[in-house]
Amino acid sequence: MEVVERARAILGPAHVLSDPTDTAPFLADWRGRYRGAALAVVRPADAAQVAAIVRLCAEIGTPLVPQGGNTGVVGGAIPDATGRSLVLSLSRLNRIRETDPVGDSLTVEAGCTLAAVQAAAEAADRLFPMSLGSEGSCQIGGTIATNAGGTAVLRYGPMRDLVLGLEVVLPDGTLWNGLRALRKDNTGYALKHLFIGAEGTLGIVTAATLKLFPRPRSVATAFLALPSLEAALRVFARLRGALGDRVTTAEILSEPQLASVLAHVPGTGRPLAAVLPWYLLVEVTDPLAGLELAERLEDLLAEGLEDGSVADAAVARSQAQAAAMWKLRHSVSEANRKSGIVVGHDTAVPVARIPDFVARATAAVAAVRPDARVVAVGHIGDGNIHLVVLLPESLRASAEPLDAVAQAISAAVHREAIALGGTISAEHGIGQGMRDALAAFKGPAEMSLMQGIKRLFDPQGLMNPGKLVAPAPD
Repeated sequence: MEVVERARAILGPAHVLSDPTDTAPFLADWRGRYRGAALAVVRPADAAQVAAIVRLCAEIGTPLVPQGGNTGVVGGAIPDATGRSLVLSLSRLNRIRETDPVGDSLTVEAGCTLAAVQAAAEAADRLFPMSLGSEGSCQIGGTIATNAGGTAVLRYGPMRDLVLGLEVVLPDGTLWNGLRALRKDNTGYALKHLFIGAEGTLGIVTAATLKLFPRPRSVATAFLALPSLEAALRVFARLRGALGDRVTTAEILSEPQLASVLAHVPGTGRPLAAVLPWYLLVEVTDPLAGLELAERLEDLLAEGLEDGSVADAAVARSQAQAAAMWKLRHSVSEANRKSGIVVGHDTAVPVARIPDFVARATAAVAAVRPDARVVAVGHIGDGNIHLVVLLPESLRASAEPLDAVAQAISAAVHREAIALGGTISAEHGIGQGMRDALAAFKGPAEMSLMQGIKRLFDPQGLMNPGKLVAPAPD
């Protein structure tokens, strides 16, 4: 317990938690799927204290697990069961350091919630476009560590495209200040990109300089009923061809997914009378005020109604109507948790292959588990389709190992994604839940390069051990 006592001397006793009641929220993910143990939870107040804790752990050889809002789904912020680690919570690093509306940048600490960052941008009459269902609790350091995506990737890109600079504590406790607000910097290796998506395995992000954008002044939101995924792609191509990057969001939901939301989430209702196999939530935005985007969107949807690619459509006439449409999309996780045992996937394929993937993966799941229900939701514009498999609750009481069932299902889904030139993880990360699948997906050469980077940065293997990638063998 030497590391715990010395951590108390650095942070003060109030910010080193060791009582089981106090540490419990930090040792399990929000779904209760991953659980671990730790010596203590440490809560530094600034980057200097983070660096001091990391130096202490490097000296003693104590593993360290960085944790933001703990909203992930792959166990990336949960320690293992050995109880040897410290969990380092970044929640106290929650200051907005600098707002630059002229340079369109915002420098924030890693513990700021995504909602707080959005609000800081809005206060400067700017937009930070990252949007997630968990934005009220997820923290900016976590979105960077996992290279989060969200519903606005189509126009603005994932987190990797929104970061200008980083401040990072390296595994030896060195504080690297890379908080540059430059849009162009051609001075060698772009080190920041090594930490974006690294899930805390190469260092701990303590602050970031983020890109801001003009706030949208004209917005149009629509909900479409579609006969097929092929029709959805035709509609999407028509909208992009006519409106370009004004098409900010294109979210696809299957009818079983929508039905799950309607059945389990109060305050939701069908925006359309028609019941079709697929639905598309579209949002079109522009920074210029007074544009008749709703009228233009209606004209384009009318073309779809004429050629049969759109069966029915509703364009929101108020913010309340738009919010009701968005609630359907943001409620899918809650609804699925209430619908059965969830085996989720974060696959992406080339956009044109989405119909093939959904058909093939659904058939593959049925071959493994005929009693499974498949729902689908995702970002059709970037090919990221979350194929969610719902198993009956009765399986929990059966003799059949639930983990083995889930692994067999995921292996089948991943095989179909890879066969179509896709990926097994588009925005959720790898964590501990996907590590074995990653090794099979990447292949020996790529895994060797990743292990080499891990060993270079973290030769002791203390930074978030058991996540993403193991150090290269000696």
